[in-house]
Amino acid sequence: MSILEINVENFLKYKKYVLGLFLFFLLFSQNFVQGQTAEDAKNFGQCKACHTIGGGKLVGPDLKGVTERRDEAWLIKFIKNSQALVKAGDETAVKLFEENNKIPMPSHNLTDDQIRGILKYIKAGGKIAGGEKTAKKEEKAVIKTAKKEKLEAVEEREARGRLRTAVLVMSILLIISLIDLWGTKILKFKAIHYIIILTAITIIGEGVFVEASALGRQQYYQPDQPIYFSHAVHAGQNQIDCEYCHYGAEESMHAGIPPTQVCMNCHRQVKSTKLTFENGKIKGTDEIKKIYKHMDSGEPIQWIKVHNLPDHVYFNHAQHVKVGGLKCQECHGPVEKMDQIIQVEDLSMGWCIECHRTKKVQGFENNKFYAKYKKLHEKLAKGEIGKVTPSMLGGTECQKCHY
Repeated sequence: MSILEINVENFLKYKKYVLGLFLFFLLFSQNFVQGQTAEDAKNFGQCKACHTIGGGKLVGPDLKGVTERRDEAWLIKFIKNSQALVKAGDETAVKLFEENNKIPMPSHNLTDDQIRGILKYIKAGGKIAGGEKTAKKEEKAVIKTAKKEKLEAVEEREARGRLRTAVLVMSILLIISLIDLWGTKILKFKAIHYIIILTAITIIGEGVFVEASALGRQQYYQPDQPIYFSHAVHAGQNQIDCEYCHYGAEESMHAGIPPTQVCMNCHRQVKSTKLTFENGKIKGTDEIKKIYKHMDSGEPIQWIKVHNLPDHVYFNHAQHVKVGGLKCQECHGPVEKMDQIIQVEDLSMGWCIECHRTKKVQGFENNKFYAKYKKLHEKLAKGEIGKVTPSMLGGTECQKCHY
């Protein structure tokens, strides 16, 4: 009997024990990695503004048990770009989008392995390897800097992109210069010179277009405010009208940021609350105390503006809110459902123009100002058009917003 036959015979004889040991080590290794690393906790920090693990619903659903409810491959796609799945008509994605007040989940620039780490972190209940005390300490440290690091990473990528563009342009210009100096001796066909020049112009033009298109756009911008103010509590639960705080919306270009005195109109009486936010980490009473500190010192609260437009864009709140009759939610999303405000729409020119082309002008038939548009009134009366849109009144002309 050969050695090979003896080994096969022994393996068959002891295969149960071999398989048992293999399964033991497999299960042991699975349990060993249940407590995830600080890196996974840091990556999960991108999710904490909207989700908890077993702490109940915030902006988005509670993530406890999500790895059992959803397939891993689907979760990776959804976390990377949820809106792509929604637009593609994925039933689960569309259902989640509608169930969560149509607040889009921001896209995340994470690798598949990083997302798998986050999913394991969620499955482990938000625990980091090394014990509960170590977990809380490490988690607190990494979550605190997660958003800052994310913004720094975005700025770094943008800077690298600009540097690459600059290097590319300089390289092309250098090549063109060399061709002008020595090309006639090396390359006899002038057509090649023109091709290189046209290629350079095309690349430069494309870079300018991409960079210009990104100017002033900050969709999904969600800064931390100096005081944790929940719109869900004030505008949603307590049903305070938006224009009570943003009282300039109906009468001026800007909606306005409410001064501390407006907060004190209510908080002279409301000095404490049992409400907590973000899984109990932010206490409402402590936040109210900050208002009193600002009131006593006379120093205004440095609120951070979330929705911003480029300097070359003219936008008038009064024109849209009072004349146009638009609700705040049409541009800002369901703010009455948000604890921490996030910019839902991209506020791009294309987005504005689409609204001007499709939105009905309120009170066109009865408003004396619109009486001079006789042809439009005649078309409405004859049924030739079903509604009058801002674009029919010049709402898509450049000088309306850029002058």
